[in-house]
Amino acid sequence: MSRRFPIIIAIIAIVIACAIACAGCSEQQPTTEEIRVGVVASMTGPASSTGKDIWQSAVLAAEEINADGGVYIADLDKKIPIRLIQGDDESTREGGQKAVSKLITLDNVDMLVGGFSSAVVMAHQSIVADYKVPYIISGASSTAVSHRDDIDTSYMFYLRPSADDSSIVTTLFAGNVLRPAINEKFGFPDDQPLRLAIIYQDSPYGKGHQSAIHATIEEYALKITVVSEESFKMGESDFRTILTAVKATKPDAVYAVTFLNEQIPLVQQARRDVGLDTIFLTIEPNDDPDYYSGVGTYGEFSMLESRFSPYAVPNGPTASAVTNFVTTFDTRWNGFPGMMGAATYEAVYVGAQAFENAGTLDKTAVRDALDTIELPQMIEAMKNGVITFSDDYRESTFELYMSQLIRDESVGEPRPVIIWPDSLKETDLVLPDWYAPGSE
Repeated sequence: MSRRFPIIIAIIAIVIACAIACAGCSEQQPTTEEIRVGVVASMTGPASSTGKDIWQSAVLAAEEINADGGVYIADLDKKIPIRLIQGDDESTREGGQKAVSKLITLDNVDMLVGGFSSAVVMAHQSIVADYKVPYIISGASSTAVSHRDDIDTSYMFYLRPSADDSSIVTTLFAGNVLRPAINEKFGFPDDQPLRLAIIYQDSPYGKGHQSAIHATIEEYALKITVVSEESFKMGESDFRTILTAVKATKPDAVYAVTFLNEQIPLVQQARRDVGLDTIFLTIEPNDDPDYYSGVGTYGEFSMLESRFSPYAVPNGPTASAVTNFVTTFDTRWNGFPGMMGAATYEAVYVGAQAFENAGTLDKTAVRDALDTIELPQMIEAMKNGVITFSDDYRESTFELYMSQLIRDESVGEPRPVIIWPDSLKETDLVLPDWYAPGSE
């Protein structure tokens, strides 16, 4: 045997011993102290436009915080930077589970932010619960996500209105503002009910809104008759069969519970292919520059419930913050943010404040800090002007409003203009000449 062989064996043994001794060293003693934040976003798949908005806005927030030195952690007696790690949920339940598992077990994140589709978030909530990682969810509006009791959701915080909140605003507007306007314009009796059709995504998100619409009509005794209810699978793009069935019921308006990539073809096909010349009511995920440009002429005069828009800025204490955010985002990314971007931008700041309040990276301490956080409103107007989370389901409460898309001749596209409530409105609701009520 060569004399060199025992030497080689000894060297291998030393290497193995060092490897065993240092196993996990990178986790226990990181060479760079940082706060690792996983951003759950649909970077691919049907919701990728929204996912890009989420990611870019999170990056902007982290860059701003780091430019100021980072987040002060008392245990370390210094500021440390935020490092974002992207988790592409691929717009699917399985993709979300894979992304969140990787962020938690391999990337060792200290917190999660983001999350868009209710169905996708529901599929990975159990993973978050098992590992007890603080998660600020800026989407997933269904109460099936935030009110579930089959898992421990105590580490999950919802920086968004619930489906109930959004549906109440939209349905009240339909019954108390849109209905009287239609009756007056067409000479109908003052007490004539609004004929409403509902088209909804067959998901917790869509079903949550569907249930909330009915509950609101009943609770507030609104003069609304639901004449049609049609569902579709998430990610569908051909709605002509559904729209033909809806048209046959002669609605005065259509309440559509969709994502941006669904709402664009839905409205286009309704007017262009089916001849359904009605008013579409939609909700905040569609308040996005990609929607205005995508829907084009066919989306003019449609109405949407919202809490943020880069073009419609409500009067009040958040107006300058909205303008600054939009300008900064445009400078950084050469485009404008959407509602989900604004929410995730705020989520990163809320998370940073929670780490500072906790004074540690300990996940339970950060969870406890989120439980009691009170942060002045930033971009989106909050109830009482404060970002906080409710004691029961850890949900935030927003000041919501309704906009109408009106064509801006200078850009050749529709732009949102606030029409309700009266305290915020920029102009009155408009019923276009082509509009055809179902009762006529």
